Amino acid sequence: MAKKINTIPVENITFKERLSSLRNLPSLFKLVWQSSPSKTIISFSLRILRSAMPVALLYVGKLIIDEVVVLSTSATGGNMHRLWELVGLQFFLAIMNDALSRMINLTDSLLGDQFSNYTSMKIMEHAATLDLDQFEDSVFYDKLERARQQTVGRSVMLSQVMSQIQDLISMAFLLTGLIAFNPWLILLLVLAIIPSFLGESYFNSKNYALSRSQTPERRELDYVRYLGASDETAKEVKIFGLSDFIMNRFKTLSDKFYKDNSKLAVRRSLWGTFFSILGTIGYYAAYGFIVYETVTGKSTVGNLTFLAGSFRQLSSLMETMLSRFTMVSQGAIYLQDFIDFFEIKPKITKPKDALPFPNPIQSGFVFENVGFQYHNSDRWANRNLSFELKPGEKLALVGENGAGKTTLVKLLARLYDPSEGRILLDGKDLKSYDLDDLRHNLGIIFQDYIRYQMTFYQNIAVGNIKEIDNEQLVKTAAELSLADQLAQKLPGAYQQWLGRKFNDGIELSGGEWQKVALARAYMKDAQVLILDEPTSALDARAEYEVFQRFAQLTTGKSAVLISHRFSTARLADRILVLEKGTLLESGTHDQLLKSGGRYAELFNLQARGYK
Repeated sequence: MAKKINTIPVENITFKERLSSLRNLPSLFKLVWQSSPSKTIISFSLRILRSAMPVALLYVGKLIIDEVVVLSTSATGGNMHRLWELVGLQFFLAIMNDALSRMINLTDSLLGDQFSNYTSMKIMEHAATLDLDQFEDSVFYDKLERARQQTVGRSVMLSQVMSQIQDLISMAFLLTGLIAFNPWLILLLVLAIIPSFLGESYFNSKNYALSRSQTPERRELDYVRYLGASDETAKEVKIFGLSDFIMNRFKTLSDKFYKDNSKLAVRRSLWGTFFSILGTIGYYAAYGFIVYETVTGKSTVGNLTFLAGSFRQLSSLMETMLSRFTMVSQGAIYLQDFIDFFEIKPKITKPKDALPFPNPIQSGFVFENVGFQYHNSDRWANRNLSFELKPGEKLALVGENGAGKTTLVKLLARLYDPSEGRILLDGKDLKSYDLDDLRHNLGIIFQDYIRYQMTFYQNIAVGNIKEIDNEQLVKTAAELSLADQLAQKLPGAYQQWLGRKFNDGIELSGGEWQKVALARAYMKDAQVLILDEPTSALDARAEYEVFQRFAQLTTGKSAVLISHRFSTARLADRILVLEKGTLLESGTHDQLLKSGGRYAELFNLQARGYK
């Protein structure tokens, strides 16, 4: 865990790259529309109405002031009725402005939640299509982590983009009045804002590059945090006295992040203050010019308030928009991470003219010189595997850890495809069969099965989730795995929550969990059953009962057993002995003992332990 922290150089993002990143926005709007068409329309409609409010309020204010001046200076008096009409109109616009703002915030909040939920579902949906070996690649995990971050961050970006459009329309209204008075004020406005924009753009690019470079260490930081405070790790942390080691690693990582982030934040704050002062100077220069025009009689007092207010709001809007542009463009760059994730395509796919899984299997499975090599690994997990699994045959895989036993059954289930050679089923390449149909006809329980923090019932039903409402099937599967006896002892029976995370759950022992997991294999009427170390957590009596039941239930079906216990392996019709990913020996228990090879050596070593 004490790996070296990456020092990926922080690269600048050019203005051209920021503009180029905006091409990702149509993809964002497409997702937003898909998440909720009605709320998208409502949000844009409200913003268009809201964008007209600033200029309307300023203009009505100008008319009120001019009318007040006339009433106070004219000997004949003015139109008092018109004055109160204008005050009433301004009051109505103020209420409408506030109401529109609140409605926009509400709509954005609701739309943001729906967008976040929708994109989270899209990520899970796409992740389900990807290959197992892709999940075992750290580079892929970085992409997945960045994509997950977008599900929340992009709802904020959505609001920013729509606010940008709203402010742009408001600026168009305000600029019309300002240009009519004096176009040179626009130039002064731009000169006052550009330095601030360039500064924000520069520091946002630095922040993006720094954040991206920290992704792998951020994942490690989250993992270390989990190690230090988790029910699953607590016992080993205490027994091995790991708390100081874990906290030191956390401090090393967090201090590194704090140092890098704070250094950038301080620089950004100092330069931001300087650019803000420049903007303030620009505003008051324009304000002084407008006051001079009013004092010399070239403009009315109402025009003074309208133009001063317009310039102030334009200055604020332009500064906000330019600053928001850097955030939107940065968000659009981050959005590329989200798009890139969906461009990752699985290599293991359903063929166009897929064959249905044979029912029943006729000639069985044949491995022809099969080899498999993990991504970014020089070592072959399996190599030169050639053997048959006949219909109704029980095959045991024996070998030391790392011999390639689990990889072999993953190849059989097409969780992996061979790097070389091929696997045949009834004489046809396994790749030509319907992928879902293939996996539905395989009942597999791996040694590292998941202990779902769900009910006892759901923990079994996941073995064939389409039949989750079939209560009789779930209970039958529990009976076959002997898990029904456990259910009878639980306070909530089949509805008892398992695990300690939620709803007053009860934690099971390793052997009890294993019986629940075994029940999943019996949820399907699978033609092939594969059990990877199925009884490693069971005592001798429970193991004997499970295998007696298993032998009865697999009559006429093919089965593959992976086990380190030779009492289990000897029940198979044939035993394959694997070593370093290759097939070393093959035969029955008696044949392999007589040959005096590797199997006999391992069997005798284990037998001595019982003497």
